[in-house]
Amino acid sequence: MHFDVFNGDADGIIALLQLRLADPKPSTLITGVKRDIELLQQVDINKATSVTVLDISMEKNHQALTNILNNDVEVFYVDHHRAGTIPKSKQLKAIIDTDANTCTSLLVNQYLADRFVLWAIVAAFGDNMNQAAEQLSAQQGLALNEQAKLKALGTYINYNGYGRSVDDLHFAPAQLFEKLLSYPNPFTLIAEPNSIFSQLEQAYNADMHQASNAEILHDSNVLQIIELENAPWSRRVSGVFGNELANRAPYKAHAVLTLNADNSYLVSLRAPLNNKQGAGDLCVQFETGGGRAAAAGINQLPPEKLGNFIEIVSKYYQE
Repeated sequence: MHFDVFNGDADGIIALLQLRLADPKPSTLITGVKRDIELLQQVDINKATSVTVLDISMEKNHQALTNILNNDVEVFYVDHHRAGTIPKSKQLKAIIDTDANTCTSLLVNQYLADRFVLWAIVAAFGDNMNQAAEQLSAQQGLALNEQAKLKALGTYINYNGYGRSVDDLHFAPAQLFEKLLSYPNPFTLIAEPNSIFSQLEQAYNADMHQASNAEILHDSNVLQIIELENAPWSRRVSGVFGNELANRAPYKAHAVLTLNADNSYLVSLRAPLNNKQGAGDLCVQFETGGGRAAAAGINQLPPEKLGNFIEIVSKYYQE
């Protein structure tokens, strides 16, 4: 039995989409909301014969990965997050690149030699890798209006991955992946009336309109912090709203805080776009934090630690 394990955001879904368009195979899908990243422990090692892992931190899944490899199961692992110590095993094929200007779908695109490059561009835009997406678009000769369509699609797929649970999402990530398999070319999906694209576009615009009225908790020359209420719409926009704020003011870091039911904060941190480093290292200092250099988060930041968060983030980007 083959298992496909992947992040439920645009990058994870589209990385797997490229692979399965190139190499269709029956598999058991394991995924979840974007922040549900300790997914490898859900693999049944007694049934697994092979596993593909995409866009989830190896560091956060190290023990489960080790258990799978020790059971003589072949693993193909592609990711751009913190990896920690990569296990040495003949059963493991790993493509790991933590450079702040790449993402898992771009790594898969290189592996597949541009076979589904339009989807890779969608994913790069969705992961806010705008420069990389634009460069790849130019190489493919895409017009600016075509780039804009792919960027919108990537943004909407990424938006769909954020939530406390799958119940917050418009489409469960596994369901969305299976629907996208019918579209080797993303422009076909975009042009289709009443498609996933148009459904997510309407939902995205409605949620982002509410976010535009959010309270600013902190604003300095290096860091802006926005607070959103404890509601499904705010959990859905926490990541994409952070991306939009980062694009508006690329010289400072941005954090979107969403209230949890226990009054702790769900934190989505974006490094300054002109200094894409440090976000993962900053967030991992808190108990439920993690991520990558350009974008990271904390699942439960106690309110009494907010001042500490502001202090260490501000100090890091001030230097």
